[in-house]
Amino acid sequence: MTQKTQPNYTFALTIVIIVCFLIGFVTTMNNSMIEFCTNAFKLNNFQSQLVNTAFYGAYIMSIPFGLMMSKIGYKATLVLGLAVVGLGFVINFLCINGNLDGSVNTIYWMFLACMFVVALGIVMLQLVANPYVMVLGAPERGAFRMTLSQALNSVATTVAPIFIATVILNNKKAEDAVPSDIPYPYLGLGLFTLLLCVILYFLKLPSINEGEQAAEASGVQKQYKSSVFQYPHVWLGALAIFMYMGLEIGVPSMLSAYFKNEPSLAGLQATDYLMYYWGGMMVGRFIGAGILSKFQPRVLLTACLIGGAACVGISFFLSSMAAVWAMLAAGLFHSVMWPLVFNLGLQELGPHTKAASGIINLGVIGAATLTPIMGWVADEPSLGVGMAICMMFIYYLYVMWFCWKGSKIGLKA
Repeated sequence: MTQKTQPNYTFALTIVIIVCFLIGFVTTMNNSMIEFCTNAFKLNNFQSQLVNTAFYGAYIMSIPFGLMMSKIGYKATLVLGLAVVGLGFVINFLCINGNLDGSVNTIYWMFLACMFVVALGIVMLQLVANPYVMVLGAPERGAFRMTLSQALNSVATTVAPIFIATVILNNKKAEDAVPSDIPYPYLGLGLFTLLLCVILYFLKLPSINEGEQAAEASGVQKQYKSSVFQYPHVWLGALAIFMYMGLEIGVPSMLSAYFKNEPSLAGLQATDYLMYYWGGMMVGRFIGAGILSKFQPRVLLTACLIGGAACVGISFFLSSMAAVWAMLAAGLFHSVMWPLVFNLGLQELGPHTKAASGIINLGVIGAATLTPIMGWVADEPSLGVGMAICMMFIYYLYVMWFCWKGSKIGLKA
């Protein structure tokens, strides 16, 4: 009797890791542009948060793209996503560079439109990365592989704010930012992405059938429901991601407003401190990848939720830079929430994994809607930045409920 050889997915995982790096870099770079845009385009807090709306709003296409991925497969979606990202950056260069003599308001809307195009490609890449990592190996190690890939993604998120300061701002102060700083760095990113797209087009990646893989792992042919829409935990998982995005993006998005609101921080730039938040997420993800084998995902997620809420809560009892460091420390605890929530939402789905990934990714629009609301609250004299940050406690509570209750609804015990 011959034993079936376990496929070697090392190369495929390496490709996905490169994609995860690009996702993290572009996503964090976009969020880190908030302070830049505030100064270059003379915006208030609400207007500056439209950077998040334009980018994360593209995740409204998650379900259609997820269904598309079910038809054309992982590799085609990967290549298409890279092509759209690259073209978005190139179009950004052409639009802004050709209209520098126009009004800053017009240029800002062009910038937002082009970043929406870039984000459409990132959505496709995100759809590929999450389920691909889940199925490239033993199912029981899925959360570990996803956390590890997100740890490497965090390397990119730590580098992105440095890229803004050294390449786009060219070590100028944020208040000296102008629209002409944008075009050529974005052109370079576009050309790099298009080159990666061409390389991947000619590479051979494995075709994976999640249903067959799950059957092989369990030794039985499992029966699945006829549609992914019949799994309540998937939809509740999408809402958990929606709330989680208010946590992950809430701190860095509100940091600039906090610096402006705090007289003792005058002259300091929020962008210079974002690397510590994303660096904390990087460290947390590497640590999380190492301890997942020792703790149940739900236990680890609970500990991180409590830790993150404690950091944000403590910041209200501190002042000046002490409060800033407390908020930045929350990144350490926010680090593994995404892969853990995503993993809970993708439980026991087999052939519906691709479509479910699209549904759960839809929750990312939380960053497109929650942060502008927080910006509006921060602009209101009767409310302020503190009240905007308080909204994060609502997000913590829902994710905690999903961890222990919502993720179990509709699944057999």
